[in-house]
Amino acid sequence: MDKAMDTEIILETNFPGLKLVKRGKVRDVYEIGKYFLIVSTDRLSAFDVIMSQGIPNKGKVLTKISEFWFNKTKNIVRNHLITTIVDEYPEECQKYKAQLEGRSMIVKKAKVIPIECIVRGYISGTGWNDYQKTGKISGIKLPQGLRESEKLPEPVFTPSTKAEIGEHDENISFDKAEKIIDKETLKEVKKASLDVYNAASNYAKGKGIIIADTKMEFGLIDGELILVDELLTPDSSRFWPEHTYKAGEIQQSYDKQFVRNYLLSINFNKQPPPPLLPEEIIQKTSEKYLEVLYKLTGEEIT
Repeated sequence: MDKAMDTEIILETNFPGLKLVKRGKVRDVYEIGKYFLIVSTDRLSAFDVIMSQGIPNKGKVLTKISEFWFNKTKNIVRNHLITTIVDEYPEECQKYKAQLEGRSMIVKKAKVIPIECIVRGYISGTGWNDYQKTGKISGIKLPQGLRESEKLPEPVFTPSTKAEIGEHDENISFDKAEKIIDKETLKEVKKASLDVYNAASNYAKGKGIIIADTKMEFGLIDGELILVDELLTPDSSRFWPEHTYKAGEIQQSYDKQFVRNYLLSINFNKQPPPPLLPEEIIQKTSEKYLEVLYKLTGEEIT
């Protein structure tokens, strides 16, 4: 897949005439009248630090996978997606069609709920770290003797704070989350998160992929809960190949855990500035993203 390395990498968009409202870790968001235009760049964030190099095709993979899951789960909870077809975008977007093609979406505006909604079906990452120290994740007591990457008796909802760029998300208890958003909304968010995870997890299992955990974001439009941002992508989830899965160790993955593992191997201090990633790491990460897109959706990026 060497051709991936010849692909144009977009680290940042600048569209004169369009109103930029936010540049996130990966996405550039523009206001287009009553809608938002979300552009997924090829930026990669690991440990909440944005790497200085991009991953070929990453933004396109994120967009295609999000669109796939938004369509697949809209019967569970509605979402903000309007279209990813650039010809259907407002006129002022058309001059930027080449850059928008395949990596953007027009979405409804929503009032974003200020917590990260994490569902864990397996114990890994910060959840594993917390469990080792306390036997709990986000205040939820778990069985004793769990091994790293082990499947949990049932998926758990473990909210976290929404960190700004350069800061780290922090796992919080349900009680603490109630101090950020109201109790009824939080109960609705928890149910929707678990329902979406269970449906997606069952589907992915049939494709040979374990969704170990995932992070979702929700918003409100006229009081109705909707999914926003991205959904069940390699950036927001841990995807493990089922055929190599083995509890008690770090898993092979289709997601950016590959980059995280490299950064851990060089003792990266998880603070800016980021180190340069070797070309091999960049290429393998691109291949992982393209592979999981194909396995989940049957689609390829040409």
